[in-house]
Amino acid sequence: MARNKYPEETVQLILSTAARLFVEKGYEHTSIQDIINHLGGLSKGAIYHHFKSKEEILIAVVDQMCAGIEEMMAEICENPNLTGKEKLRQMFWASINRPGQEKIFRTAPNFMDNSRLFILMIQDVMQEIAPKFIQPVIEAGVQDGSIQTKYPQQFAEVSMLLTNIWLNPLIFQDNAENLTNKFYFLKHMFQSLGVDMLEDEMLDKLLEFCTAYQKNQ
Repeated sequence: MARNKYPEETVQLILSTAARLFVEKGYEHTSIQDIINHLGGLSKGAIYHHFKSKEEILIAVVDQMCAGIEEMMAEICENPNLTGKEKLRQMFWASINRPGQEKIFRTAPNFMDNSRLFILMIQDVMQEIAPKFIQPVIEAGVQDGSIQTKYPQQFAEVSMLLTNIWLNPLIFQDNAENLTNKFYFLKHMFQSLGVDMLEDEMLDKLLEFCTAYQKNQ
């Protein structure tokens, strides 16, 4: 196969090939050479021209898999027919149930062994998702009476840290029993704060993702 003269097509070929291998073999068991071997003649230089490392390829792959989540969140935020609490519940459900989520869990590495990825995840949660989407919804809930808190910013940040980090099977690699206990603890905690935003269907999805992730480790 001749070298692809269009850079965007080359990048997409690298990403689609890497994504397939990450899903099939797991991130930790896929090398740069494995990716090269499946590129139909593209050289190692073609990869390193666009990506400095396998980690950068993974970040780009996950970005593609997550495409559309912000639009989905914005659509929920702008729905005038929902209370703040209802928006919050729908946003949590959408983030768990979005297309491609299982592929992310089947693709992902151990975040505890990849500090840069872990930091990027925390930055995204704290600097993008919490202030752009969660805090405005909590503030709207306070105004419409469906959420009671004096600290919408802190509530948004803590809820994101607990659900996206502490409850995340990619980070703590909990077994089913411990993940279930964590979920119900958070559900009880949020209910005691007057925000009933976790549903049992969310736990079912998390357990599916946990199983998919552990199969590739």
